[in-house]
Amino acid sequence: MDSLQLKQVPITRTGMLIRRPAADVFEAFVNPDITTKFWFTKGSGRLEAGKQVEWTWEMYNVSIPVTAKAIEPDKRIVIDWPGYSGPTSVEWTFESQKDGTTFVRITETGFTGDGDELVKQVTDSTQGFTLVLAGLKALPEHNIRLNLVADRFPEGIEEHSPRNPNALWRGNVLHLRR
Repeated sequence: MDSLQLKQVPITRTGMLIRRPAADVFEAFVNPDITTKFWFTKGSGRLEAGKQVEWTWEMYNVSIPVTAKAIEPDKRIVIDWPGYSGPTSVEWTFESQKDGTTFVRITETGFTGDGDELVKQVTDSTQGFTLVLAGLKALPEHNIRLNLVADRFPEGIEEHSPRNPNALWRGNVLHLRR
């Protein structure tokens, strides 16, 4: 194990086909009235370029500031938000398919830390965004709320407790308890 070395900083990448038009899928991420049905529980406003909003996961008593850096309607969203050990950027791309469906790609970059920390951050982030996409897929395709984010860390399941008792990971971000 001593010879393991990272050659570059890893990034999060995941994606999912959503059987809805790009405009609908894009709207699900910029409009907190929709996003709260599959990811966070409160959003202070719609994502708009240059605007900061706050996203809240009430079940975990966590809120974070999110700044939209780029918004290209029905095509792309880029945000900055607090990461595990510093700010990271998240990009969503929405690729319209000929059959009226949309392939959503999510990429998170800017992780910092040593090799083990980086691997954990990217693994946790990838897992989190995959759950978000699965929850999104179920909502418009089947009108089902899966509660995946809320159910990922149920109270009392010890193996899901964060290593740092003063911190809490939810929704792909390490947060200090308030």
